[in-house]
Amino acid sequence: SFVLDGTRETEGRTGWRTTRAHRQWQSVDLMMRTGEKKCFFKGVAALATVVAFASFPAIWSGTSRLSAGSIRTTISQPSFVSNCLNRNRNSFFGEKFERGTRPVVEGNRKKYVKAYVGASEDASILATEYRTHSCGELSEKDEGKTVTLQGWAQTLRDKGGITFILLRDRYGVTQATVLDDTPDHVRERAKQVRPECMVQITGTVKTRAPEFVNPNMETGKVEVIVSDVEILSRTASLPFSIADTGDEAKEETKLRYRFLDLRRQNMQRAMKLRHNAAMAVRNFLDGQNFLEIETPVLCRATPEGARDYLVPSRVHPGEWFALPQSPQMYKQALMVAGMDRYFQIVRCFRDEDLRADRQPEFTQIDLEMASVKSSDVMRIGEGVVRSIWKRCLDYEIPEIPQITYDEAMDRFGVDNPDMRFGMELQDITQHEVVKDSEFAPLQGVESVKAFVVKGGAKDTTRKILDSYTQFVKSYGLSGLLFGKITKDGVTGPFSKIADSDNLKPLLSTLDATEDDLVLLASGMASDVNSGLGRLRGKIGKDRDMAPNDKFAFVWVTDFPLLEFDEEQDRYVAVHHPFTSPLPEYREAILNTESKTEEIAASKSAAYDLVCNGFEIGGGSVRIHDKTVQERMFSLLGIDEKEAREKFGFLLDALAHGPPPHAGMAFGFDRLAMILAGAPSIRDVIAFPKTATASDLMSGAPSGVPKEQLDELFVKNTAEPKQLSEELSTT
Repeated sequence: SFVLDGTRETEGRTGWRTTRAHRQWQSVDLMMRTGEKKCFFKGVAALATVVAFASFPAIWSGTSRLSAGSIRTTISQPSFVSNCLNRNRNSFFGEKFERGTRPVVEGNRKKYVKAYVGASEDASILATEYRTHSCGELSEKDEGKTVTLQGWAQTLRDKGGITFILLRDRYGVTQATVLDDTPDHVRERAKQVRPECMVQITGTVKTRAPEFVNPNMETGKVEVIVSDVEILSRTASLPFSIADTGDEAKEETKLRYRFLDLRRQNMQRAMKLRHNAAMAVRNFLDGQNFLEIETPVLCRATPEGARDYLVPSRVHPGEWFALPQSPQMYKQALMVAGMDRYFQIVRCFRDEDLRADRQPEFTQIDLEMASVKSSDVMRIGEGVVRSIWKRCLDYEIPEIPQITYDEAMDRFGVDNPDMRFGMELQDITQHEVVKDSEFAPLQGVESVKAFVVKGGAKDTTRKILDSYTQFVKSYGLSGLLFGKITKDGVTGPFSKIADSDNLKPLLSTLDATEDDLVLLASGMASDVNSGLGRLRGKIGKDRDMAPNDKFAFVWVTDFPLLEFDEEQDRYVAVHHPFTSPLPEYREAILNTESKTEEIAASKSAAYDLVCNGFEIGGGSVRIHDKTVQERMFSLLGIDEKEAREKFGFLLDALAHGPPPHAGMAFGFDRLAMILAGAPSIRDVIAFPKTATASDLMSGAPSGVPKEQLDELFVKNTAEPKQLSEELSTT
């Protein structure tokens, strides 16, 4: 009897709009067709309400021109049930039941919501009992309307008896003007308003004169002439200014009062950006037939490389859960279960030392696919980031290049290179000038590399060069050889490699000319790569070679499968024990007589996606062959008993016909940080932890009563340390 889709609202009997039964009816169709909730149980509940109303005519007798009998007749028709529960191939009971329902098209969202709530065509979707509009949506087309706004008072000005209040919510700012002819009691209340009080105003929208238009406000062409003001709540003294950028406040203070820090515009933009990124992920993966499936938070402790957060079990005394570092084993089990395309935006936990782009609890976009190779997963991974960048920044990502791990280490010294600038490392170990040099730092070393900072000789002081030397020492190098190229020759330790005439071929190889700065290091290959690679990234940022609004993506592939741990005197997996070797290295891995060098040279079917020097995602093809998996455990020094203890249920799953499968995960917090151009992931997380893994706002972690510990059969061996030291700084 009616149609509700992306282009049309209801058709049929207009009297239906006022009936509760009709709204529930619409709710069923809306829910099942738009994908707003994708919840079968809510759809059934709404349908049951329609049936209930149809069954009791007295309930709504006289409230509608539509009879209960006609509702019952319509509900009984197959077309109605089909429309609600099985409209097309993508519905819950359709041929492709896993797809759910049609996703909402952004441009049609407003019509869907209006049809559901029965609002008028020109009503704001943000209208509530407290407000008719938000503080960011009024414009010239609203001239003459009586509106009610609610928000925080950002600033107040009193000029000649006229009071101006800038009212702010997360949608924007609107100027409310209390004129001198406004009733005295209203003017008096307006003068009592203070910054960050919660205020409700009612008034009439008026277009500003051209000379009073504020181009810095979305609502700058209008103002609200106030007829009533109500202070809904007042505020205590503020620890920092909300209206300003807030950067002048200490980080600890902002984290202590995070609920105030989140009011600031840049933080609200970050939260909205994060939301848009999540929606882009869900919409894209839903369109690729992925299922969003939750995995457990209370898991078995497994070796993932970092320490687990442990949770004692009251029901099972002496036994412990671990919070997941990743859903790795669960998502592989889902592949065995036939859920061939899985994803979730999931919280993960790692008890490790923190840094700017690391938190003890973090969010990742986790996905796994069956019957695929690495190229298939990488294609989906590219689709994810393209969707995010398009929705959040309206940025079209160009074709993403691919380089191998070995190429990345050779050219950039690191496996997560920043490709926004050049300054690549050059291996000069075998250069004739270096080989013939008698300079001690170049004698008997494994590797000699250098890179050139164009124009760096002119503005790099000795103090800066000394800081560079200290920087590379933290990566295992003994020092740094630098040389400034001037019109009179080469200065600095680099000049000691050879005399000026013999240096010319080396400078030519390095493409170093007048006013350039050459930085050279020698030693173990791993130390040279690490030291110069990190120094390259630091100089690129220091010299503004890497602007935040420029994005450079690169895939890094073919990582080493294993690496030898000197301390443990055994091989360890570079990624995890279930990462598959590349096909060409399979025989070397399976051959028990393979030499150590052959095993060490084996490459894995692993891949990382890097953006602006950050690894934003990574994954691998998983082992689905029992023979290869057993051999991997053997190489890692894991016997059958230990493997069963650590990976029991996954081994059981992999013994029951696993399909070839692969996957990857993205660091969602890091993605949001890059999108926002923020220096730390704390700036894009609503309630982050400090560098000491503490929550200054809530006071976590904290001690708990002895009685609670006794219930868990746990005893503290150290006195709980409260956050008093950190809180006292605020």
